[in-house]
Amino acid sequence: MSVGPSVKGWCPGAFKPMMSGDGLVVRIRPRLVRLDAWQVLGLCALAIEYGSGFLDLTNRANLQIRGVAEADHDALLAGLAELDLLDEDPSLEGRRNILMAPLWREGNVTHRITSALLKTLPILPDLPAKFGFAVDTGPDPRLQKDSADIRVEQSENGLVIRADGALAGRPVTEPEVIPAILEMVHWFNDHRTPERRRMAKVLETIALPEGWTTTPPRAQGAPLGIGPCKNGSFEGVALGAPFGQIGAQDLLDVMGQTGATALRVTPWRLFILEGVPMPETPLFVTTPNDPLLRVDACPGAPYCPSSSVETRDVARAVASATKGTTHVSGCSKGCARARAADVTYVGHDGVFDLVERGCAWDAPLQTGLVPDDLIAKRI
Repeated sequence: MSVGPSVKGWCPGAFKPMMSGDGLVVRIRPRLVRLDAWQVLGLCALAIEYGSGFLDLTNRANLQIRGVAEADHDALLAGLAELDLLDEDPSLEGRRNILMAPLWREGNVTHRITSALLKTLPILPDLPAKFGFAVDTGPDPRLQKDSADIRVEQSENGLVIRADGALAGRPVTEPEVIPAILEMVHWFNDHRTPERRRMAKVLETIALPEGWTTTPPRAQGAPLGIGPCKNGSFEGVALGAPFGQIGAQDLLDVMGQTGATALRVTPWRLFILEGVPMPETPLFVTTPNDPLLRVDACPGAPYCPSSSVETRDVARAVASATKGTTHVSGCSKGCARARAADVTYVGHDGVFDLVERGCAWDAPLQTGLVPDDLIAKRI
């Protein structure tokens, strides 16, 4: 069995950015996965003034500004504070790793539980930097394949708290949710090791306490797709961002064209504009099943120092080559996709290796391929 390579044990934040090949990577964690229109406009302006002019959607439903000069970091933080996109206590930023089903409605159970969890963050014990939560309490769960360590879901008979890596969880009432989360957090902290810093890894060697694996959640629902989306009183439209990259000026143009009142982020390279129909725009993906949505690609060279190959032009060129999933990775870390793809191209020393039905760190089927090979042969 192949083992993934070592990757960084923390994620960038606003207060704690990460240096990359094109400057600092500054991550913004929108509360309730939502930005009001004035926050969207302000964030785009900051990305243009201090960054590369792009916003990246991450697989944790965050936004990133890349290419920030170290000298501009304080000014960027001041701008984010004016937009109410920072925590008053910087220590809370790293704890606010909460995925939330994006079609929540004001006052519904997903909204109530997430709001309660946000208020609980100050009393959580110290946890590994990537430890996170998912609140996925709609009738059709959508987050089961996304990264989280403790999940709040629906069973056939009510709410359930499930430790990631377990097939079933513990049934709870809504007032019991936060106490149960705190209990599981402390159990995890008592059993984690430096090598096992995520819940699923701990469960590989240690069984959960009695009563924590009695009730399975509902099965994963259909993925959210491009187009109109509705949940009771909530209405919006989902647009795609190829490779998760959003041009800040492009987003400004679409916000102005549509008059959207807010934007919601997702972990699936989609974003949702509230209260508007699908805009007519070539700036984003507006057609369901567009091949670009089946391709994952990291920033690649020259933006990432771990990569020796350009990735996204190659990804666009090979997008329609397979009916399944494609991953173009600048190196064997596979940051853009942690799970297997039908076809994976892995860069090293200026060339690519080909992996079929595997991950970037798996043994390749072919090696030493140049970009022209991939584009011309559609391997």
